[in-house]
Amino acid sequence: MNTRGLRSQLKDSVPVTGMGQQVGAYGVQDTLRSGFSSVKNELLPSHALELSEKNFQLNQDKMNFSNLRNIQGLHAPLKLQMEYRAARQIQRLPFLQSSHLALDTLKGNDESISFEDILNALFCVHLPADPSQSEMVGEPHIMMEYKLGLM
Repeated sequence: MNTRGLRSQLKDSVPVTGMGQQVGAYGVQDTLRSGFSSVKNELLPSHALELSEKNFQLNQDKMNFSNLRNIQGLHAPLKLQMEYRAARQIQRLPFLQSSHLALDTLKGNDESISFEDILNALFCVHLPADPSQSEMVGEPHIMMEYKLGLM
């Protein structure tokens, strides 16, 4: 069994969020959507456990995919990743908040109440740069133009 090829497929298919700045259409940081940047905050974590907590879900998914591959074979984690990708693409219009119920059901998070369910993104460290993920409802026409790349 070629585990090197599988490892690279699993690694490439699980998205890793970058710590870099959000760049707008003209190559300049979009300060209105992502806020002011600080070089110190981008280079060093503020606490020793911050990186571990930030990558917890990614590490958990990799471990689950590895266990699934060992038990059921190569097809099981690849099929599950395709289902995750398809469920992640299901969204409402940009000015309405999407619940991602299908993704929560696939991951088994639909039966538990967590911090994000109660406070959404109010006190999270990284607020979403995408205006469709914000808590405030914006102007629908402007948000659709932004999503379609017309703005």
